[in-house]
Formats: sequence, structure tokens, C-alpha cells
Amino acid sequence: MQDKIRLLFFGDIIGRPGRKILKEHLPYLKERYKPSLIAANGENAAGGIGLTEKVGKELLLKVHVLTSGNHIWDKKEVLDYLDREPKLIRPANYPSPSPGRGSCIVEDLNGYKVAFLNLQGRVFMEPIDCPFRKADQEIDVIQKTTSTVIVDFHAEATSEKQALGWYLDGKVSAVLGTHTHVPTADEKILPQGTAYITDIGMVGGYHSVIGIKREQAVDRFLTSRPQRFGPSKEGYILNAVCIEIDPQTGKSLGIERIKMGGDREK
Repeated sequence: MQDKIRLLFFGDIIGRPGRKILKEHLPYLKERYKPSLIAANGENAAGGIGLTEKVGKELLLKVHVLTSGNHIWDKKEVLDYLDREPKLIRPANYPSPSPGRGSCIVEDLNGYKVAFLNLQGRVFMEPIDCPFRKADQEIDVIQKTTSTVIVDFHAEATSEKQALGWYLDGKVSAVLGTHTHVPTADEKILPQGTAYITDIGMVGGYHSVIGIKREQAVDRFLTSRPQRFGPSKEGYILNAVCIEIDPQTGKSLGIERIKMGGDREK
């Protein structure tokens, strides 16, 4: 048995192009990083917005856990699936009752128990329950089973993300930001052993506006008229992080930011 948990966590997967990119590059990444556990944010994996049961099942053949965020509700057929699939989680701080669950506990390939907790920010987003207080409630329960806790904080404001990282330093193994689809270069281990990054980024079309066809996004800003967006198929970008965790203490030992594609694509 390895003496470390090695987690590979992918940023927001954007539509069919993102799923294709993940499928094509996952074998290399598994060989390169040898993860004992794989997770991804899947809230935009179906058509570039929302998730369906079919797409969820497809992704869970490749990753062990799917997190989400505010767009998990955009395809109504997912609501029943949220109740039935324990490895698909939604932000825990949505008011009760909401379909699904906000956390889950799985075993990595070496048998270590790892908890995943999904939270959503409130700055520039829906005014839901407090993510800070909800984190305390959830972690109190989770730590009766495992000290290894991974938090996906799906939030808009960098300040809110950084504040939660400091608030949870030493209480969880990692606080990983999602939602903006733009990776940040601030990966670090905080003083009490929590790995942190403000936003992992995305997996999808590179020549795009946060994964969406760029001409559609530009037109939306020029006209202010609502329109249907579609995921870009031009180029590719794959953003992820690899985190090493001590399973005995739950503290992170290292975090590496991963970027494939972009300007360096072949």
C-alpha cells in the first residue's frame, strides 16, 4: 500500500468537447501522475451547461467523484439522478430540502477513505446558505470517518475563495476553486497543511470565452440580448491539479498545477 493519497482533480468539463479531451488525455495523465483517486467538476458537461444522467454515467467510468455548482440544476432530468448517485454531489449549502447530497466519502485505490465536500459562494451568485458555517457543520460529521477532506468551492469572487481557504486551513486537506473556468497561478500549501488554488480552470475548447463559442459570447456583450450558447470545439485546454496527501494526518504535502493544450497544442 502506498503511503500517500495522490488526487487528480480536473476543472469544469465543458460539454462534449471537454469530455472528448478528458478521454483522450486521461491515459497519459494516469501514467504520468499515477493518481490513486480522480475527481472532476461536471456541472457543465452536458451541452456546455448542466448535466444529464447519461453524461454523468459516462464520466463516472473515468473519474471516481463528480462535483458541481450552480448549473447542476439547469437540466431537470438530473434531479432524480442526484438522489440516486452518491458519487455525484452538489453544493451542500443549498437550502433544505434540495435533491442529492453535498458530500460523499469514497476509498482511493489503496483503501484510504477520502471525503469530498461541495460548497458554493454567495458573492455575485445566488443568496443561499452561508458556505463557511455549512463547511463547519459538514466537516464535524465527516471527520468522524476520515481526516482527508477535499473541498470544491464553486464561487465567483476570488476574495471569497481565498477567505474560505484561510478559514479552513488545517481543517481540510484541500480547498479547490471552480466556476470561473480561468486557472489561477496561486497554488500553494497553507501554513496548517491545506492545499489551495483559487480556480483550477476548465477542460474544453481553448479558442473560446470560458469554453463557449467566442462569437456567441462577443455577440451577447455587443447586443445584451439573451441567446443559446454552445461549447467551443476549437483547440483544447485541459486544466487540473495533482495533490499529494498524508492519509494519517489529512494534511497536503504538495500541489501541482497541470496545463495541457492551449498555445502549446499540436
